[in-house]
Amino acid sequence: MAGPFRAPGAPFDQEEPLSDLDAFIAGLPKAELHVHHVGSASPRIVAELAARHPDSAVPSDPEALVDYFTFRDFAHFIEVYLSVVDLIRDAEDVRLLTYEVARDMARQQIRYAELTLTPFSSTSRGIPDAAFVEAIEDARKAAESELGVVLRWCFDIPGEAGLEAAEETARIACGLQPEGLVSFGLGGPEIGVPRPQFKPYFDRARAAGLHSVPHAGETTGPGTIWDALNELRAERIGHGTSATQDPRLLAHLAEHRIPLEVCPTSNIATRAVRTLEEHPLKEMVDAGVLVTINSDDPPMFGTDLNTEYAVAARLLGLDAEGLAGLARNAVTASFMDTTAKARLTAEIDTYTASWRG
Repeated sequence: MAGPFRAPGAPFDQEEPLSDLDAFIAGLPKAELHVHHVGSASPRIVAELAARHPDSAVPSDPEALVDYFTFRDFAHFIEVYLSVVDLIRDAEDVRLLTYEVARDMARQQIRYAELTLTPFSSTSRGIPDAAFVEAIEDARKAAESELGVVLRWCFDIPGEAGLEAAEETARIACGLQPEGLVSFGLGGPEIGVPRPQFKPYFDRARAAGLHSVPHAGETTGPGTIWDALNELRAERIGHGTSATQDPRLLAHLAEHRIPLEVCPTSNIATRAVRTLEEHPLKEMVDAGVLVTINSDDPPMFGTDLNTEYAVAARLLGLDAEGLAGLARNAVTASFMDTTAKARLTAEIDTYTASWRG
């Protein structure tokens, strides 16, 4: 989707149109592993919710959202993001948003997505936990049957809200454990939010059969990634942009096939990386790390998954076959069962072969 939310410098201006690759990307069956629920709210939905909740600071005029969603830095992004979270005030808001996110995914040929949700943001605003779970599950089933998009959930702790949020997130995840839930995460600011304090909650989630997928190394150094690996037993790392600062860490990630969920445009918009030309994606790939390409908070950053694949093509010098390889990476790194992985991989291969033909 092309806006109206567009952070400065995201994505870079293309000197030459990638017309053939754009067409290939548009039809390429894909999976997405790092994309946030509220952060995926389309301009139309954000404006509609703002109009329904006029006490909010979020503009109800889509044009005014352009300036509102221009971020000074990561801290300002979190501030703006939380103001949008405040627009989700009842179970119907939750259900509507979830289904509409799936609709946007279907238009991009996304077949499967692990959508990161933050239950604490809703329950702390008065939405009962059972109603929250019922709303997302109803939307999930409708999205699969009506849109052909398979949604799975990552329930994440908003790190800035502390251990109270961690306890609530673990309680809901382990106690209610909706059918679509596959993983447990940690988001929000990294600076001043050390990862080791969340170990007991990740231990509980892992004991309940959930996978560990914390954010780490986006706005802090490689030490945060090591903490996520050693303390939280991370199976994938959200962002991990600072991993290239530590050759030993890169080697560890490559050897143990621990994927990085890379979100290039997001990293520029939040100032985690200064420019796309300086983005460490190529260093990650050259080191043998399994990388997946993701959109993070797509409308807020004026992007979508198709755009991120085009960005990756430019950064890595990829042709259609290389882009298909990135799509396969996402399937490999996902928490789909073996049968579903084989089915989506075969669809990617068939599409790519027909494109070559």
